[in-house]
Amino acid sequence: MTRTPLHRSLVARLLALSLLVMVCAVAASAWLAVKSTRQAIQREQGHGLSYDARIYDGVMGYAATHTTWAGVRPLLIQLAAITSRQITLTDGENGTVLASSQAPPPVLPARRSALVDPLYLEGYLSSGQVDGSGIDRRAVGPYRLTDAERTTVSAQVLAARACMTGKGVDTEVDSDTAGRPTLVPPVGESDVAVAQLADCYHRSGADVPTPTERKALEQLTELTNACLGSGRPPVTVRLGFTWSPPGETGAPQDCVDASRREQLRPYVAPPAYLYISDPPSASGPVFDLSRANALRITGVSVLVLVVAFAITLLVGLRMARPLRALIRATEHGTGRLPVRGRDEIGRLTAAFNELSQRREAVERQRQAMVSDIAHELGTPLTTIRAWVQAARDGVTDAGPQLLDLLADEAELLQHVIDDLRDLAAADAGRLRLHPEPVFLNELLDQAVAAHRSDAGGVTIITDLSGDPEVILDPLRVRQAVGNLLSNAVRHSPAGATVTVRSHADGDDVVIEVADAGSGIEEADLPHVFERFWRADRSRSRHTGGSGLGLAIVRNLVEAHGGTVSATSRPGRGSTFTIRLPAVA
Repeated sequence: MTRTPLHRSLVARLLALSLLVMVCAVAASAWLAVKSTRQAIQREQGHGLSYDARIYDGVMGYAATHTTWAGVRPLLIQLAAITSRQITLTDGENGTVLASSQAPPPVLPARRSALVDPLYLEGYLSSGQVDGSGIDRRAVGPYRLTDAERTTVSAQVLAARACMTGKGVDTEVDSDTAGRPTLVPPVGESDVAVAQLADCYHRSGADVPTPTERKALEQLTELTNACLGSGRPPVTVRLGFTWSPPGETGAPQDCVDASRREQLRPYVAPPAYLYISDPPSASGPVFDLSRANALRITGVSVLVLVVAFAITLLVGLRMARPLRALIRATEHGTGRLPVRGRDEIGRLTAAFNELSQRREAVERQRQAMVSDIAHELGTPLTTIRAWVQAARDGVTDAGPQLLDLLADEAELLQHVIDDLRDLAAADAGRLRLHPEPVFLNELLDQAVAAHRSDAGGVTIITDLSGDPEVILDPLRVRQAVGNLLSNAVRHSPAGATVTVRSHADGDDVVIEVADAGSGIEEADLPHVFERFWRADRSRSRHTGGSGLGLAIVRNLVEAHGGTVSATSRPGRGSTFTIRLPAVA
């Protein structure tokens, strides 16, 4: 047996494919692990940033509403419990620890997290409490309303909101601080909405400062004019920290902001540094990519590859074993092989066994055919030779009777040879058809007329329904019908009737030849169209024909794209049915 090259063997291909899959799997797993780790780190960083912003906002809110840091530690403890962080505040000037969530205070990180000063907010950590001046909105100082004033202003703001709703603009009331409640228009509103808001404020009286606000605004006006100096016209600061009359936009705004910080400074806590750090248990390295760990990961990966390679090799050898058995059976002509499993190889083995059975059946049929051909050709030749030898030896008279006998035997011999030639042409695909338009009834009448003279005591009748015009080879169809008629007459007793019927069935035409003979056993029906087959092997060619007629019928009908079948009941005759397309 020729050995298969390694690069073409199933095992080598399977191993290569498995190694490729494993490498891809390891690479994909590593990529997935790196990506997942990166995402986890990013999420953790995002959480850390949100926690830092929460801590910053909470501490800033305390600074904006208190003048000292004396009572901030409970807030730090609460924020530390929520965020799992360590929080420490130090003096912005000398670094003295003002308060801490831990006792004693932890070791401070090398860098501070933020400067806590409600008058100078750091925007990246603030959560919406910063205005255009960078001052925390919660730092209201002298602008804090009394309860009565707040009630009055709230009613005015609600009236302004109803006014805006009537104009088709939805607004929200912002009352988060201890100062004046305000209306917040939707984001992206046009200048028209801003003008409408000013009009509604004016109508409701919400643009009129309370006595507390008027006093604070007068103080702010003095500070602002002092900042502007004598070289500029004085201004009056109004609600919303705008001024009148309008002038230059740069210097008045800077002075208003600076004056506000000066005005608010006594009401807020002094600046402090905020330090945020992780607890000691979480401060160690998350990932240790040391040389030892790298070698450990490499070793595990190599071990996985070796195990996978060994398993793949065993599976490949197991899969190749039945294939080698199939190769040996094919080369040495071995018969059946055991079928193990229901996979592709098992199905291949079953197909091989079936193919071997068909090959053995074909070989038996071929041998039987050769024997039958030798018998069919040898019988008339033997008869001819015997009579010729007798005439040459003077045993019999070489008269007309002997010549007629020899001519009949020669005709039988020629008939067998013609049948074999037709079968050989059909097997080789050389059976030529010459289709032409023909009326079916005329064709059947010609076939019946040709066999009535040789029917002996058997009557042949026709039962033709309609007269369709079909396109087929009339000579070949007459030959097929003639073979069926010859077979029917041969198997029908004297006085019996053979009927030829026809009718259209959709796009097909159906021809039936029914006899009244002895019939065919049900077990023999599948074999009636096989070559040289006879139900009774003892019957001679004179009573059973050559055994090729029905095989020729099948080939002629199939060449037209049709089918032929037989039905029979023992003792009640047989019916052979030809179904042909109307157009060949």
